[in-house]
Amino acid sequence: MAKKKGYLLLEDGTVYTGELIGNVDKAMGEVVFNTSMVGYEQIITDPSYAGQIIVMTYPLIGNYGVNPDNAESDRTWLRGLVVRELCSKSSHYEQKMSMEEYVLQNDLLCLTGVDTRAITRIIRSRGTMGGIILDSLENMDTLLNKPEELTEVPPEGFVMEVTRRHVSHLGSGEKRIVLLDFGTKKGIVSSFLERGCELIIVPADFSAKEILQLNPDGVVLSNGPGDPVECDYAIETAVNLLGKVPLLGICLGHQILSLALGGKTRKMVFGHRGANHPVKDLRTGRVYMTAQNHGYVVDENSLKESGAELIFVNINDGTVEGIVQRELRLLSVQFHPEASPGPQDTRFVIDDFLKMLENNNSSPFLAC
Repeated sequence: MAKKKGYLLLEDGTVYTGELIGNVDKAMGEVVFNTSMVGYEQIITDPSYAGQIIVMTYPLIGNYGVNPDNAESDRTWLRGLVVRELCSKSSHYEQKMSMEEYVLQNDLLCLTGVDTRAITRIIRSRGTMGGIILDSLENMDTLLNKPEELTEVPPEGFVMEVTRRHVSHLGSGEKRIVLLDFGTKKGIVSSFLERGCELIIVPADFSAKEILQLNPDGVVLSNGPGDPVECDYAIETAVNLLGKVPLLGICLGHQILSLALGGKTRKMVFGHRGANHPVKDLRTGRVYMTAQNHGYVVDENSLKESGAELIFVNINDGTVEGIVQRELRLLSVQFHPEASPGPQDTRFVIDDFLKMLENNNSSPFLAC
């Protein structure tokens, strides 16, 4: 397929010129960057990227092709993809198609041939902003007149856009886990199934009453897209679950649990997105490399009256990466312990949450 000239137009008027690949005319969304060197298959299928245009800082994307078995959901959710170079001759023994073929088959608009690290510098200094990938700048002034339309949230919110509509029952085992799907990655699902759990996955707007009627041994609040404050239904559910069942929050789920405890969240300048974010365990002093994808963070000071203890912090900026509330048997982490893609340094978090279900304080997170 012949490539045509294309542009990335940021809401501040900055323009980057490259070549377009895709079957759609334009893509609008919040422009963010991801620093991962590998894992693009998982990134483009992560529901947490709903409504966003991803700029990949690593210069070569697609060199090992695409295998749909590695996807984190059944479709792409991001609005657009921006890369320095899309590999034209990919090679891997598990490859099913090239990255370009995947882009064309999944109606994903990709802009190639631009300096993605220059775009990243703009975002780091000015913050994330709206943008649009398109094939003409003729209506540039009109597009910039209402920049809020570039990042418009769907009426039902991003979480309700990506969540499943029906209850799913998977696996079998002694421990029954209910997973609230705010846009869960398949990696989280498989992490519990491979540990021999019975897993019941429910829609994001399931109430606490409906969840407790399932008699869970533990409840997991998953990752997902958007501003946690907009998920008032999920915050209410979390409030009504506190103290009644062990809870694990991951990414957006961590933020929702923190809000349920009375905490506050704030939007970051450019967020954490990548597979190389260092996190320190305050109990041991050990540093782990983690996978992250979020644009909001919990305000540490807002949790002082909640009884929550800070146990993980981000090495780069000191932001909250994990808390535990021992009396409520609540564990919550901002990073992705299931990885998908790696690194897998913090997979022990899921193991220790399952120990929390034993009611005997055997979990290192509950032990005094």
